Amino acid sequence: MDESPIHKDQGTGNSRLDRPVLIISPPRSGSTMLFEAMEQAPNLYTIGTESHVAIESIPEFDPANRQWHSNRLDATDARRPAARLLTEQFYEQLRDRDGRPAEGPVRMLEKTPKNALRIPFFDALWPDSSFIYLYRDVRETLGSMIEAWASGHFRTYPGLPGWSGYPWSLLLVPGWEQLRGQPLPVVVAHQWAITTHTILNDLAALPPQRIRAVRYSDVVSDPPTRIAELARSLGLEWDRELAPTLPLSRYTLSRPNADKWRRIKSMIAAVLPIVAEADDRARAFVAGLAA
Repeated sequence: MDESPIHKDQGTGNSRLDRPVLIISPPRSGSTMLFEAMEQAPNLYTIGTESHVAIESIPEFDPANRQWHSNRLDATDARRPAARLLTEQFYEQLRDRDGRPAEGPVRMLEKTPKNALRIPFFDALWPDSSFIYLYRDVRETLGSMIEAWASGHFRTYPGLPGWSGYPWSLLLVPGWEQLRGQPLPVVVAHQWAITTHTILNDLAALPPQRIRAVRYSDVVSDPPTRIAELARSLGLEWDRELAPTLPLSRYTLSRPNADKWRRIKSMIAAVLPIVAEADDRARAFVAGLAA
């Protein structure tokens, strides 16, 4: 079996995916908003949506076939034939902002919250990739995650073996089994903390020049400036003037508001100790990288 990272066409030696860009964050952090803004860059290609189906339709990457461990994928998985298939499927679905399919080497933008647990996989699969870490105030994010779980619209593994209560929603984190029987806010807090620690540990293993860090609050306060700066820092062209307020993303449940989490302030306050260490790390990481 070929154990080398797969990101090139056989027979041509030319990379089909040239310096892919992946947005990484915990769920409900505003990554769809950022994705929908950035996909307007010329000569940038996306599959047009999140890649849950594209990835988990491959049996080797379906958690049900991995003893329900989690959504984690690592460098070992990138050396399997299934990884070549995934790259091919991505490429076939790529379209630019005008709907034109990819031809030859192209820049790709990818965003799926579960990819927060797959950084080593994509690092090995596409060694020239860049990662954008998006940080959103943990209180706002927890509030949105709780809302997502309770809404029933984000059920990812409703038949998760041994799980009771709200059907499992959003990404499946390592150690989820230890959360059985816990109240929803506790489950969500651990889900966020595990995801954030995983992101930061994995990004720390990469060269700093392959990482960008942005704050959700900075993006929404000045989209035209922040998105253009981010795109250009990645070597992307930028030729559109965004509106001062970005439109609601396709996965919005209720209109974003920095104080919306206060509706369940006591619920969130009770679980802040669970996320405190990860949040401190995240804030320090972003401060060290964000422009």
